[in-house]
Amino acid sequence: MNSVRAPNMPAGVTMETAHGMTEAPPRVEEKPEWWASPATLGLLGFGMTTILAGLHVGDWIGAGAVLSMAIFFGGIAQIIAGIIGLRKGNMFATAFICYGAFWLAFNWMLTSTAVPADLYGIAAFMFVWFLVTLTFTISAPKHGIGLTLVFVTLLIAFLLLTWEFDTLAAGTVVSKSTMQDIGGEIILTGLLAWLVATADLTNWNYGRKIIPV
Repeated sequence: MNSVRAPNMPAGVTMETAHGMTEAPPRVEEKPEWWASPATLGLLGFGMTTILAGLHVGDWIGAGAVLSMAIFFGGIAQIIAGIIGLRKGNMFATAFICYGAFWLAFNWMLTSTAVPADLYGIAAFMFVWFLVTLTFTISAPKHGIGLTLVFVTLLIAFLLLTWEFDTLAAGTVVSKSTMQDIGGEIILTGLLAWLVATADLTNWNYGRKIIPV
């Protein structure tokens, strides 16, 4: 509603300001996109779940926290982020749907009573996801150094997990220190995803590159 200047009031003085009321500030310019970027959501869902997975592989925490996070944040939230990304025309957002499906499938594989634990099967599962990750790693450099490092370290993580489960399936014991090294590498992957997510949100919020990735 427009402010009204009463007769005999000095120029620039309205009825609202005369009674101590300030006029509404100008409207903050909004982003023109109907959907905001889903990258922050997708990367946080992936990164936080991956950090917990690394802590479990290193035998620092149990599986409960990982499996719960894998359903809701690593799984469902990432799939939602991927759908939004594809809706915006970003083909690379397919990655969010893929890794959201990975976490849901991983949870199902480890918890379903209909599927017995098969270490060779888990090794094959990890190798297949190594191939999926290789697909995205080839295109990752087009999206910046931060995302490239996420996919390179993830590629290494899947290769290490393939080796680990294949070794265990053959009946060979993997030392605790080796497991912790693998867990540490997986944690690094999650931390890099967290950093890129933080940069994405911070740079968008401030409208300039605060965190270069």
